[in-house]
Amino acid sequence: MNPSPPISLLFLLLLPCIFMVSDAQSKHAHHPPQFSPQDTDDALSFSHYEERCPHFEEIVHKKVNQWFKKDYTLAAALIRLHFHDCSVRGCDASILLKHGGSERAAKASESLRGFNVIDDIKVEVEKKCPRTVSCADILTAAARDATVMVGGPFWEVPYGRRDGRVSLAKEADVVPMGRENVTYLIEFFQARGLNLLDLVILSGSHTIGRSTCGSLQSRLYNFTGTGKPDRTMNPKYLNYLRRKCRWASEHVDLDGTTPKKFDSTYYTNLQKKMGLLSTDQLLYSDSRTAPLVAAMASQPTLFYQQFAVSMTNLGNVQVLTGDDEGEIRNNCNYVNR
Repeated sequence: MNPSPPISLLFLLLLPCIFMVSDAQSKHAHHPPQFSPQDTDDALSFSHYEERCPHFEEIVHKKVNQWFKKDYTLAAALIRLHFHDCSVRGCDASILLKHGGSERAAKASESLRGFNVIDDIKVEVEKKCPRTVSCADILTAAARDATVMVGGPFWEVPYGRRDGRVSLAKEADVVPMGRENVTYLIEFFQARGLNLLDLVILSGSHTIGRSTCGSLQSRLYNFTGTGKPDRTMNPKYLNYLRRKCRWASEHVDLDGTTPKKFDSTYYTNLQKKMGLLSTDQLLYSDSRTAPLVAAMASQPTLFYQQFAVSMTNLGNVQVLTGDDEGEIRNNCNYVNR
């Protein structure tokens, strides 16, 4: 049975989200239309660096573009790095801290990439505006520009985040790794002030990016300890993945249809039982999330617009803003002396 409700119900369900987005034109010539969500953290400001570091966003855009031209996969890596950061202690750049026992050293962080991009941006920003711009703001802006690079929406980012001084590997283990159930995902997002729609939309970032084949082994060969593959997976897709993933260290695209294009095909893939990770596919089999998946699959523009809203919501999670709450790191890898 199709789990989707009637279209009229979907419209009522999504109506509040549609009006959260404005279609104002970007003030930056190199960006597509921007979307400025109405709700931002009160302590953050769109004009935070206008006088303190007026070329900040220009530097971020230039550096992300340079790295993207060398390796397009860094776009998805930066978005994921931002998600991991905001998921633990909020968006405070704690994922960037490099020491024994930090989040960065956790098993859940083994496949994270993009640290060198943030370091490169920080060096350039420090030359222009010493001790002014936080690593948390740099990572948030880089994730936005990375989204734009792959054809996603532009949105205004409010700034003023400060960098945290604490980073613990054990706290990073709570970040979803692709095997959790939907209830866990919903509770994980709610604990960070994010809702059901944010869960479905931010999962849509899997329209780009890759996963290691090691993350799929149980689905392909021994799902839930049965000694058999996950029978809910499209048989042709299953056979393709088995051929592609002969080694756990190999990589496979999260979107098996249009892997290099930012679009809503991720959701139509779920309808075809072609979700790569079990956390992806479960979104279409759970009655709480399936209607939203169906809506995004049938209304690509809605996904495009709402992605800007949900990424803004993500960037506002538990931010540090007071002088006594955090610092402006001189080097993103280490706390200040």
